[in-house]
Order: sequence, then C-alpha cells, then structure tokens
Amino acid sequence: MGKYYERLKEDVRFIEALNSCMNCGVCTAVCPAAEFYNYDPRQIVSTVQTRNEEAIESLLKSETIWYCGECMSCKPRCPRGNTPGGVIQALRTLSQKEGFFIESEKGRQQLAVKRTIGENILNTGYCIIPKTVAPDMHPEQGAVWEWIWEHDQDIFECFTENYRQAGAGAMRRINEDCLDEVRRIFDVTGGTAFFEQIERQSEEAARQMGMDSHSDQYIGELFTANNGEHFRE
Repeated sequence: MGKYYERLKEDVRFIEALNSCMNCGVCTAVCPAAEFYNYDPRQIVSTVQTRNEEAIESLLKSETIWYCGECMSCKPRCPRGNTPGGVIQALRTLSQKEGFFIESEKGRQQLAVKRTIGENILNTGYCIIPKTVAPDMHPEQGAVWEWIWEHDQDIFECFTENYRQAGAGAMRRINEDCLDEVRRIFDVTGGTAFFEQIERQSEEAARQMGMDSHSDQYIGELFTANNGEHFRE
C-alpha cells in the first residue's frame, strides 16, 4: 500500500467520496468535463483504487486532475454512492502539498488561483471582486466587461449604496477587525503556510522556465499558455 493512498485517506473528502467503485462509467457519462477534455473520472477512481504508488504519483503530476469543474454531477448518479469529484479534490490538495502541481500546465495555474481568490479573501473578505477580473488577463469576458471594469464604481452603486464602502449591503468594504480574524483563521488552520508553500514551489517552476514568479511575463504565461493537448479530438 503506497504512501500516497495513505495520505489521501487522511482527507475527509476522500473518505466520504470513495466507497467501492464498480467501474460502471456512469460518472464519466454524465460529466461535462469528460465531454470536452481528455478526462475520465471513472479511470481516475479506478487508478486510485489500485493503490499503486507510481500510478497515483503520475496522476498527481498530470494535467488530468485539473480538468474537473467540481460541479458534482457525478455524486447523485453513482449507484455505489461515490463522489469522483471529491476524490479529485483530495488528489489536487495532495498534488499541491507534494509540489507536483508545477509539473503540469494546468497545475501551475494554482498560483493564479491563490493570488486572485486566495489573496482576495485575505485582503477584501470576498472570493472575488469586480476589479480583480482585469480585462487584459480575461479576454473571454469580452468588450462589455472591459467597460464595466472601467466604470465599476458608477455601475455597482446602482445596486448598493455601499459598494466598497463601510456599512451594510452586498459588496461593502469589510472592516479590518473582521479581516484580521479571517487571517488568524488561515494561520491557525494551516492555510497561510499552505499559500506560502504554493508560492515557493511556483517560484521554482518559474525559475526552471527562466522567469520570475512575480513578473507579468510569468503571470501572463499562467493565464494564456495552452499546449493544445487538453481537449478531446
């Protein structure tokens, strides 16, 4: 029994997600990601169940585990009560802890997630705020979003009088006492150390590519790189 399987068993999401897969393939049949990506949740669960250390390590280093959209369409359809999406979540966390995420193009994007959603939570109290979704980094949002981004104050004040201001209501500014409490929660639960680890590992990945992890060049690489091998033919 490999060390990776034992590590996965320490994750409550894995414990609750994997009962006994019979390889029926229903999860893959209903999975939106499997329709477009080179992604097969049935195969991933099957690989994990073998407890083969080399096979699980290969998964942890692969692009595959980052294709799941975590919609959990798999959960209600499994006749054995498994949740492949939960298994994927546990695999992703282990990949981050082991530093394997930097081995794949999609995995390296975890730095972008950490710096956008992660740091947003610590600095603003929200997972995302409009000004974080910069048009040059998210061209898929289109020209309308560029205009909204440039006029966010005027637009969102139409919906709430306290947009990014003190007071009550949606998108209000969270006071510093509350933000300090959120940061302490991250400190105590290991979230801060986890974020720091992602930064260190990402810096190593950037160096290997001849870049600085804090440079616009590397951040642009994370958002735009596409090796063309992700989608089904």
